[in-house]
Amino acid sequence: MKRIIEKPLKIKKMKLLRFGRDFKPDQEVILRDYLAIERTRLANERTLLSYIKSSLYLLLGGITVLQLKNYPELEYLGITALVFSAIFLFIGIYRFTLLKKSLKRLYYMSENNERED
Repeated sequence: MKRIIEKPLKIKKMKLLRFGRDFKPDQEVILRDYLAIERTRLANERTLLSYIKSSLYLLLGGITVLQLKNYPELEYLGITALVFSAIFLFIGIYRFTLLKKSLKRLYYMSENNERED
């Protein structure tokens, strides 16, 4: 009987993409690149508005559930909705500012490269 020795699978660590840190422009920004930055900026704003909208829906739902006097056992659901509303708003604002700073840094880095040439 042959004995088969199985080797454990090697799992590579995934490197998280950090906004703006992995990309450094080496050329001047052309129109295509400028438009791509603008599209990303607008998409970032839409994403922030979606986070705000979701946060407001959770806020309204939580307040509505807390106002139900006939169902006091659902109070925890209303409080949970209010907590998640605050969390959604915080995450949305944090991600918006992170990407906005990254885009600003990327754009100014490319302008500095353009001026040096």
